[in-house]
Amino acid sequence: MSSKPAPRGRAARLARLIPAGRARAARTPFVLLVVLLLGGGLLGLLVLNSALSEGSFELDDIQRKTKSLTDEEQALQRDIDAYSAPDALQRRARELGMVPGGDPAFLNPDGSVKGVPSAAPRSAVLTGPRAPEALTAAPSTAPATPSAPPAGTPASTPATPAATTPAPGGALRSAPTTPTPGR
Repeated sequence: MSSKPAPRGRAARLARLIPAGRARAARTPFVLLVVLLLGGGLLGLLVLNSALSEGSFELDDIQRKTKSLTDEEQALQRDIDAYSAPDALQRRARELGMVPGGDPAFLNPDGSVKGVPSAAPRSAVLTGPRAPEALTAAPSTAPATPSAPPAGTPASTPATPAATTPAPGGALRSAPTTPTPGR
């Protein structure tokens, strides 16, 4: 009742070698293997994509922190530059009671003195308020005025640094020194 004629000769012999029911059974493991490989690949891509997106969020956070720290560093560098500018150093030195020095003298390699040293002028003594750093370190009880000598210095002795002057014959001679208050 089959509409197909039965194979004859060579075809009949080949048909007996390959059973018909076994073709389906051999295909099932292959299909399962392909489905498992595709599912595993998709699952692996999902995990990889999640890890990459997590890494990009971490990278974004790190870049934001880096930008914040860079801005802070630049602000601190601007502060350092402002404090180390010559006019700011001069202003803060005056607030602390410092005065510009006199003319310097230099020693040449052969031992001779170049220039004549001089003391700082007395008119440069601080008369204004002191800097907050100086007030917390050691507040002074008496205000410094240009006409009054510093505390601890005798009124008759001028507070000048030691001057080194050349003596006849090339020898160096030191001028008498007086102690400087606070040192």
